[in-house]
Amino acid sequence: MIHVCFCFHDKTGNYAKLAGTAMLSIFENTNSTVTVHILHDDTLTADNLDKFSYIAGHYSQLVKFYNVEKLCPDKIKEYVSYVPSIQNSRVSVGAFYRLLLSKVLPSDMDKVIYFDADVIVNLDIRELWLIELGDKPLGAVPESIASSEMFKPSRGYGVEKYLVKAGFVKFEDYFNSGVMALNLNYLRQNSELLASGVKFRGENPQCSAFDQDILNYLFANDYLKLPEQFDQFIRSERIKADMKFKTRQVIYHYTKNTLQLNSVDVFNQLWLGYFMRTPWFNTDAIGKLYGSFQQAKNNFKSYVAGASSAMSNRARVFFVEPKRLNAVKDTFSIRDDEEIIIAENEDSLKNLFASMEESGGKKFFYIFTEKFLGRRFPFRQLAKAGFVDGKDFIRAWELLSDANGTPFDSFPFIQAM
Repeated sequence: MIHVCFCFHDKTGNYAKLAGTAMLSIFENTNSTVTVHILHDDTLTADNLDKFSYIAGHYSQLVKFYNVEKLCPDKIKEYVSYVPSIQNSRVSVGAFYRLLLSKVLPSDMDKVIYFDADVIVNLDIRELWLIELGDKPLGAVPESIASSEMFKPSRGYGVEKYLVKAGFVKFEDYFNSGVMALNLNYLRQNSELLASGVKFRGENPQCSAFDQDILNYLFANDYLKLPEQFDQFIRSERIKADMKFKTRQVIYHYTKNTLQLNSVDVFNQLWLGYFMRTPWFNTDAIGKLYGSFQQAKNNFKSYVAGASSAMSNRARVFFVEPKRLNAVKDTFSIRDDEEIIIAENEDSLKNLFASMEESGGKKFFYIFTEKFLGRRFPFRQLAKAGFVDGKDFIRAWELLSDANGTPFDSFPFIQAM
């Protein structure tokens, strides 16, 4: 018997849909008997629970459910007391549930494979299950391997992580916690160790991750490094393949909105192929998808109409990266006397803010940089300074073609289905 698990808090219902698709991909690619263990709370709806059960029954496999709110209320309360910020973060309290696996799962289970919901298991799960952990607490793929084309010092990925910068973990040892083989006996024998990791995370808010940084702090110096096929980031696969890619027999990890509706991309096609075989893909899902497109279209029309009104009789200022400058000049017919601020360093940002403060409402700003110097553009700073999106400035990259701007993000529509 192979044991795998998913853990989640699912306020919107989106996580269940992703986990169900990952679960189906496991069953599709193995002849082994598998039990899926789902750690959840009261956010798992009866309808979604039934859908998980339907998939398992369809493939003659097993699924078991564990309500951690009822099984471990004191432990959850303890963890949240150490890291209260988790209640207001984009990461839900469900991030702590995988730390409770050794407490919740049956005592006669000595190993389990943990998955984030955003994976497709495009290989026989038995390959991973047969790897012996020995006395190691877990097996995982280092992020430098899982995302080999992105996670490099030269690209800036990984080296900025607090655990690496502070010297707790070596760059090459930091692992991704989205796919792990866990030694439950080890974790049971060291249950207080997990609590100490949660305390560390609470005392070090510089850590950008919750559960992943906790696990790396505890185990990055003593875990089994798994081969790369057991956790491959889609974003890295696309870079590596230079857009001439083919799917492989690996576990694909769709991190950070890399999953899109565009089925020309073979990785999107792969996920959609599995999703369409789940009970979540039905007429209701198609209706929600259509409604989301309609709403997005109406919102964009209103946004552009409002901005068009606001920019009348005002001088135009363009904040644009060098690589987009020619495309912006051609698309917007920029005159020689119009102001252009080249977005290339911190001084560029200071110049933009200075120009906005000095404009006195006589200028309208076109911002073409969704990301600036490796991070999101600081729109919050503009808001704090009193500038209003659509009234004083516009997120102008959305007005460019996909080739010159930012590709259309359809992940929210997948979430809406």
